[in-house]
Amino acid sequence: MNLITVFQRFPDQEACIEHLEAIRFGDEPFCPLCGSLHVARKADGDRIGRWNCHVCKGSLNVLSGTIFQKTRIPLQKWFLGIGLMANAKKSISSHQLARDLDVAQSTALYMQARIRASMAAEDRGLLQGIIEADETYIGGKPRKGNKHDDDDTPNPRGRGTKKTPVIGAVERGGRVVAQAADGKGDLTGPGILQFIKENVDTDGSLLITDEYKAYNAVNPIMRRAVIKHAEQYADGATHTNTIEGFWSLVKRAWFGSHHHYSRKYLPLFMAESCWKYNHWDNDDAFGTFLQGAMA
Repeated sequence: MNLITVFQRFPDQEACIEHLEAIRFGDEPFCPLCGSLHVARKADGDRIGRWNCHVCKGSLNVLSGTIFQKTRIPLQKWFLGIGLMANAKKSISSHQLARDLDVAQSTALYMQARIRASMAAEDRGLLQGIIEADETYIGGKPRKGNKHDDDDTPNPRGRGTKKTPVIGAVERGGRVVAQAADGKGDLTGPGILQFIKENVDTDGSLLITDEYKAYNAVNPIMRRAVIKHAEQYADGATHTNTIEGFWSLVKRAWFGSHHHYSRKYLPLFMAESCWKYNHWDNDDAFGTFLQGAMA
């Protein structure tokens, strides 16, 4: 949904609340605190959308238990922020979002963290079919000729780097899953095997990887094809170009918008990249996000 449509459909707080109530409550309002259906709308002056629960005696609104709970930011700005993030192929910085929404940078960062957390919580099934798996490393590139080690050895690249490792798998023509590895141990055989078991339907699926030996750990549980990058990057349908394309989007977002990911918050940035990749052909990604956020 573009920003003009957001302004037209949700001109004020009341319109936003009404839309969220339709998503979450439908024709049967309930108490998000105890689940009771014995609720009644509360006449409370300027406080829009308040409800009373006759069972737990709580006072609540449709935002309870969601990323919007207790927010003092107008919901229209939340909706605009969601639209901006969903439409930004290479993401958007908190400074840019702050300028667009006329809020403080810290407020924009807070909003982004909650939106990304909701993206990370989206229900997803196992990947199926032809699956490409690969790993990458997120972080700054060492400057040419810049040496930091005592033995004057240049900063290493590839699997010997000090950057943050990320592992991912993509379904040909479908969804992607990626997560930050908790230290280099996650990119050993046991760590990769655990990642594949958690995210891939190993029965009837084909896994395509490069020649990295740690992927041999999955051989006993599923079929696997290997593309040897030292010789070629594609052998017919055997390639990892799809997951490499996803990594390029991740790194463009890092390089062009964010410039730095701390290890603590990297999972949220990865969740945003995965969510947008998985919904790139969704004409109503905005509506899909709100459905998930209000579930």
